[in-house]
Amino acid sequence: MSKAMIVDDSKAMRMFLSKTLEEVGYEVCVAANGKEALSVFEREKAGISLVLVDWNMPEMNGLEFVQAFRSDPGHSSVMLMMVTTETEMEQMVKALEAGANEYVMKPFTKEIIADKLRLMGALQ
Repeated sequence: MSKAMIVDDSKAMRMFLSKTLEEVGYEVCVAANGKEALSVFEREKAGISLVLVDWNMPEMNGLEFVQAFRSDPGHSSVMLMMVTTETEMEQMVKALEAGANEYVMKPFTKEIIADKLRLMGALQ
């Protein structure tokens, strides 16, 4: 079973995304901000192939997390999806340039997440 990590300061969003990913076959671990996510990834990295990350979080936001995460060449095979309320094209470009593979704007549905995962090759 593939493993995914969800990084979001909203407990409700972590629960929604966890349920969504579990329904399509992922084992899920969670973090409440980017700083915590880096620690969780180091502890759990053996199986994590996908990270869904929110932009607006305390301590280390999603963009800072993507930049820090991608600075390690050993993380290049892990797919990153930015899942955020940031809707400006400039923000999307920043996230993709920093190393996010895909970008999803809130609000979204389970179907939109599944479609994006298929586009990324993370779901059949």
